[in-house]
Amino acid sequence: MLPAEKAYMAVIEIPRGESKVMQEQADESGRSMPDVTGTILIVDDDAEMRSLISDLLNDRGHRVTTTYNGHEALTLLGEQDFDVVLTDLRMQEMSGIELLREVKLISAVPNVVLMTAFGTVETAIEAMKQGAYDYLTKPVKSGDLFRVVERAVRDASLRKEISRLRQAVSQEYSFHKIIGKSKPMRALFDLIRRVSDSSTNLLITGESGTGKELAAKAIHYNSARRNAAFVPVNCAAIPEALLESELFGHVRGAFTDAKSDKRGLFEEAHGGTLFLDEISELPLVLQAKLLRAIQEHEIRRVGATHSTTVDVRIIAATNFKLLEEVQGKRFREDLYYRLNVIEIEIPPLRERKEDVLLLVGSFLEKYAKQNSKKIDAIHPSALALLVDYAWPGNVRELENVIERAVTLSRTESVIVEDLPPIIQDVGGNRQAMEDAVERVLSLEDVEKAYILRILEKTDGNKLQAAHLLGIDRKTLYRKLGEIADEGKA
Repeated sequence: MLPAEKAYMAVIEIPRGESKVMQEQADESGRSMPDVTGTILIVDDDAEMRSLISDLLNDRGHRVTTTYNGHEALTLLGEQDFDVVLTDLRMQEMSGIELLREVKLISAVPNVVLMTAFGTVETAIEAMKQGAYDYLTKPVKSGDLFRVVERAVRDASLRKEISRLRQAVSQEYSFHKIIGKSKPMRALFDLIRRVSDSSTNLLITGESGTGKELAAKAIHYNSARRNAAFVPVNCAAIPEALLESELFGHVRGAFTDAKSDKRGLFEEAHGGTLFLDEISELPLVLQAKLLRAIQEHEIRRVGATHSTTVDVRIIAATNFKLLEEVQGKRFREDLYYRLNVIEIEIPPLRERKEDVLLLVGSFLEKYAKQNSKKIDAIHPSALALLVDYAWPGNVRELENVIERAVTLSRTESVIVEDLPPIIQDVGGNRQAMEDAVERVLSLEDVEKAYILRILEKTDGNKLQAAHLLGIDRKTLYRKLGEIADEGKA
């Protein structure tokens, strides 16, 4: 028997009567080839052993690199990516355990598999404590080699894919969806970067449509909590009777329809971020329960007799002046100060007109692609109207306008006729403002006239008017009531 064959039999056991080819195909999952192949680095100071194991794994479709010691292995790891490092335990200069420690300092990937002729429990425990993926005892059976190495390859591939997806999510909210180059937006981006990694509760303020939830997502996905859930809830969209159960959960039998236990949104957001949009709409009775959850870091499900600990960062948002709500006794002062540790104000679009062109270009590309249209330009006269318009609905309104224009456009560029009538009338609105200045009207009178003008343009549709004005329907009804009361007086 040749020396190489002796080494092969000593380290890679082949049952008597089976050929090398047969054994290479045999593992615990059957005789099929692996479903995933990977890049493997073999580290062994025995040249014959390196060659034999390399041949086995190469024949399985893996891409194999070999080296004789740990120092050379670390150099190779700095130059290329590997899924698995398969290393002997006892080597000159650097042991397999020492190499394992160094590999783990570089990266969580690759997985490290140790080979040892001394298959003691103590060796295995020490290897696993140091972060080894698995270990093999010599003489190594080829089936065990394939099973362990290929399982390590699959695990490494999965973790790489998860890392890639997380990176994609991080990039998705790394400010490129919050578009702007104006001074207010640059200041906003800087503030988001500074607060992202803290655990401080935040209050995001700004008019409707400015992108408060987008800012909250940017903060979450650029924070240490990015791998946990971002859970948004619109406090105005859930009926008051259901809101407590939605936030805090309930136990079976707590009320008529509670047929089973249910986790609330606080528990869903454990370890992550709970985004409370329209926080001003939260009923006073729930404000007290929210305050306790923030202070004690625990919640109690509806009908429960014990509390549950939660680790949640709260980001609240409102388009109201929340301090005025506090002064009006509609919002708890103690909760306000708990939420408003740091306030992030999103500037309205009318205060950053230089960003309109950037936003138009982005939305034009987005909706042209969605509608399979070749529209890559906007007529200068149409663009001038978009820049001059006041944008009461802010970025959300601008996006809707561009989507409408792309849908209706018959040419390869957006023209004035593709824009809504309210924007085509910007020239007339500008004249109305000049008339207001000439007549020295108060801000209250200008607001009243503008609300009535918008209602006229929407044919009395209050929902659409509220959207264009950048306020909710409740606020619009209140303002219309005030206008009606003035008319009676």
